[in-house]
Amino acid sequence: MEIKTYTNYILLSLVAVLFALTSCKKSSSDILLTNKPVVEAYLIPGQNLSVKVYQQKALTDTATYGAALTGLSISVSDDSKTVKLTESASGTYTYADGTFITNGKTYTMQFTYDGVIVSAATIMPGKPQNFKLSDSVFHVPSSINPLYADVVRGTITWDNPDSLYHLLVFKNLDNDPFYISYIRTNNKPSFQINTEQAAYHNLVQSSFNYYGHYQVILMRVNKEYINILTTNISRDSQALVNEPTNVTNGLGIFTAMQTDTLTLRVTTE
Repeated sequence: MEIKTYTNYILLSLVAVLFALTSCKKSSSDILLTNKPVVEAYLIPGQNLSVKVYQQKALTDTATYGAALTGLSISVSDDSKTVKLTESASGTYTYADGTFITNGKTYTMQFTYDGVIVSAATIMPGKPQNFKLSDSVFHVPSSINPLYADVVRGTITWDNPDSLYHLLVFKNLDNDPFYISYIRTNNKPSFQINTEQAAYHNLVQSSFNYYGHYQVILMRVNKEYINILTTNISRDSQALVNEPTNVTNGLGIFTAMQTDTLTLRVTTE
């Protein structure tokens, strides 16, 4: 499967958090904050560069995105080359050359909005190495015994000598997955885990809610991605002053990531 297909799925979990953080209403003490543009960009090697820019939403706005910001002149540099992005759709700016995004480079984005320079930078992390499953089949016990809930039944490992940040995504590939226990029917077949800075993740008897075929995707990400993902800010204008962002004079995220993927089948013993 192409990297773009499952990366689009992965980012959906971040979208809800990001838009909660960038939704606000004007108050007399925070007028400047409501005028900042929201940036959304995820750089992945081999894929075309895409940057989405839009306005913040009001708390009562149920749309996924705020109004698109059009007509911007956005440039991205990798220290040795600077490219100008083209507005391929309203508020979406792209550079259609997949060779521009490569390993080990620092990327800096910049544009002017309302007379102010908006910028952000991110470093492309290295691709995960030695990503392994202890077994390509995970056997769920025929009866779930709470006394053995924490017994390790499988392990996922990867190299992480520098304690970098990783996410594990378990994407169920079945059209109609069969749930393991009726107690868990409200949980979704696909899920993700923040492994923080570890180099392994243990699978226990309750790790999966559904049987079936899975893609296990390891994402190596930067701190700015983790900051947004792990922030629990309510939709209260009083709490929107310190929302995480790596965009100067703006909101949102401009980040880079690399992934690797394995397959796993979850079945009964």
